[in-house]
Amino acid sequence: MINYESVLSKAVKTIEPSGIRKFFDLVSEMNDKDAISLGVGEPDFVTPWHIRNEGVYALEKGKTHYTANAGFIELRKEIAAYIERKTGITYDPKSEVIVTVGGSEAIDLAIRALVNPGDEVLIPEPSFVCYKPCTILAGGTPVPIVTCVEDKFKLTPEQLKKAITPKTKLLVLPYPNNPTGAIMTKEDLEKIAEVLRDTNIMVLTDEIYCELTYGRTHTSIISIPGMKERTVYVNGFSKSYAMTGWRLGYATAPAPIMKQMLKIHQYAIMSSPTTSQYAAIEALKKGDADIAKMRAEYDYRRRVIVDGFRQMGLGCFEPEGAFYVFPDIRSTGMTSSEFCEKLLQKEKVAVVPGSAFGDSGEGFVRCSYAYSIENINKALERIERFVKSL
Repeated sequence: MINYESVLSKAVKTIEPSGIRKFFDLVSEMNDKDAISLGVGEPDFVTPWHIRNEGVYALEKGKTHYTANAGFIELRKEIAAYIERKTGITYDPKSEVIVTVGGSEAIDLAIRALVNPGDEVLIPEPSFVCYKPCTILAGGTPVPIVTCVEDKFKLTPEQLKKAITPKTKLLVLPYPNNPTGAIMTKEDLEKIAEVLRDTNIMVLTDEIYCELTYGRTHTSIISIPGMKERTVYVNGFSKSYAMTGWRLGYATAPAPIMKQMLKIHQYAIMSSPTTSQYAAIEALKKGDADIAKMRAEYDYRRRVIVDGFRQMGLGCFEPEGAFYVFPDIRSTGMTSSEFCEKLLQKEKVAVVPGSAFGDSGEGFVRCSYAYSIENINKALERIERFVKSL
């Protein structure tokens, strides 16, 4: 009999399963049509038809072979053109752009290409669940930086200075933020850049929600002077174009970094899905109007759900980006997990414990408003009933 505990990777065994998927799976297992999930960050919109059609056309024409490891050069050129249009920063499509299997692969590639065993990676929290595990798998040490609602969940230069040590290798900038909806303005990023300027610390900026900001235009840290040279920029198609199932993202970086990222990609993945790449070319060329339409609907839902939580007596930070709210449930006397489990049992509504996004998320829950306004309103009614019953 094999002792599996002795043969499994110690690093992998230390990693907890995703707290996001746990509650998604619980709803699926309930098999109850009356259950409502606000748990998963997936647009309820279908990928726009003109984008889908490019994928269908590619399949009909038998375009089903491998692409170059880094992706179609036409797609990489469109990615570079998009970034230049949005930020004013240019990248060489041949040596500084890679197409990946979702933004998640791009994050993993960046961390593995940069982090040596013992290196410290600074991660503002609450934040997306993958940064810490990817760091551990690369042999690095994740160092959480706790952001708070009083600072609008932003990373402050004072916090950054305090967290830096001689072992610091990489700073993750997860803005617009999942789960809080926080953003970093140009002024905020300039202060962060000033702290980093005389160091060798690299930056991983995850801007998957860059098109979903409300009331102001997103600013990328690569547009701050001196920051492109030390930054791996990650983005993708899942959120902006409602293309989650197509599994396509990308990264840009200085050529010496990209050369190493590409090697990992070659051995682990080979190349990203061909059909998805054809669709992505169409998305970048003609998808701006689709983004604007979806963003306007998210903005409406955002205002409804924030007002709903405030009216039931729960404090709720107003998100300026992404499609999540992060209401404060500490007044209920429950932990985040207790609140979510009891809400699911009693009212059949699934939300995600804030603790899934780092210890600093305790006392909050994440609710996605990438769902129909009908489901959002129903969920708010049930949550209010649950809170009042306490």
